[in-house]
Amino acid sequence: MNIGLFTDTYFPQVSGVATSIRTAKEELEKLGHKVIIFTTTDKGVDVEEDEDIVRLPSIPFFAFTDRRIAFAGASEALEIAREHNLDIIHTQTEFSLGLMGISIANKLKIPVVHTYHTQYEDYTRYIANGLLIRPSMVKYIVRGFLSDVDGVICPSGIVKNILQGYQVKPPMRVISTGIELEKFQTRFAATEIQAKRQELGIANDEIMLLSLSRISYEKNIQAVIQALPQALAVNPKIKLVVVGDGPYRKRLEDLVRENGIEENVVFTGMVPSDQTVLYYQAANFFISASTSETQGLTYLEAIASQTPVIAQSNAYLDDVISDPMFGYLYADEGDLAEAILTAVSQTPTMTADAYQAKCFEISATHFGQELEKYYGELIAHNNFRLASYGGEKSFPKALTYLPSGFLSI
Repeated sequence: MNIGLFTDTYFPQVSGVATSIRTAKEELEKLGHKVIIFTTTDKGVDVEEDEDIVRLPSIPFFAFTDRRIAFAGASEALEIAREHNLDIIHTQTEFSLGLMGISIANKLKIPVVHTYHTQYEDYTRYIANGLLIRPSMVKYIVRGFLSDVDGVICPSGIVKNILQGYQVKPPMRVISTGIELEKFQTRFAATEIQAKRQELGIANDEIMLLSLSRISYEKNIQAVIQALPQALAVNPKIKLVVVGDGPYRKRLEDLVRENGIEENVVFTGMVPSDQTVLYYQAANFFISASTSETQGLTYLEAIASQTPVIAQSNAYLDDVISDPMFGYLYADEGDLAEAILTAVSQTPTMTADAYQAKCFEISATHFGQELEKYYGELIAHNNFRLASYGGEKSFPKALTYLPSGFLSI
């Protein structure tokens, strides 16, 4: 297959979406497919970048200036898509490149599938202070966008539940993004791990909680910081290491001072991506209080690094944390301090068999295989419709929205 991935966000921008797209490209290529990424320009791009990455003129997005949207290049993208004889387009954004991808798919009469990555109700506050788009408007905007795609990939059951609540009509398939296991399974030497803990001021008998994400309000790191004093009152040997940077960092630093826990919280700022594995392996637990994640690759990275997770229960994590050895999930934010103490005192060691089985489940290899299968079904479905309606991609919506079981025909 020749596959076009259309996204507003890609490296060197760092995000879970960018990581998911790169993983998809690499795994599909291993399966023998040709993958072209259509994305935005970026001043940090290496001049020797992969020739299969097409960058279109873009500007910073006004609401998130570290993200970009394309403002031109549709004709160029269409021509490149024709040159590569694309069989399917996979959009990864609801904005500029997503709209462009749908338009090009219609012109080429090929199927278009969309991955819904972001729970936008948590982000409308950034657009004109929430005055332009209200959370209640999101479902109508998303439903309108998705009315023009042939299938929707949900990274988790959470996303599928959200979209069902929006009354989205195209068939949906849950396909969770996997991770490159080798990177996280390769263990650092004990001396390197100990050196990193010492550098962070973590003693051998202390418990290191690791937060690793962009530091923004919706990541809810503030909830972890606010829960620490209660946990420290019972176990004073707990320390939190916050890896990453972002617009909310100063507020978190102020919150640490207000709670008088400066000795128990370390802010590292951004660290090189090839060093994140060392932080995972140095930590006793990975912790996140975010409720805005539709999936969360950091949870999988932690488990692959043999570091159990502390997080709030949801439809996605209930499947991932399938055994207490993989972590502890709490029900409500008010339970966070108790969750930390319970995880520290009761989490069993991961067994080899359970760990290996979980690793395949969360692997990039499995992710690529599932994408390949779904693409094939959508292409076969599209070919059937074209043959049935005289070579036209515009056909009755009732056929477009047949249940996903039809796609296996």
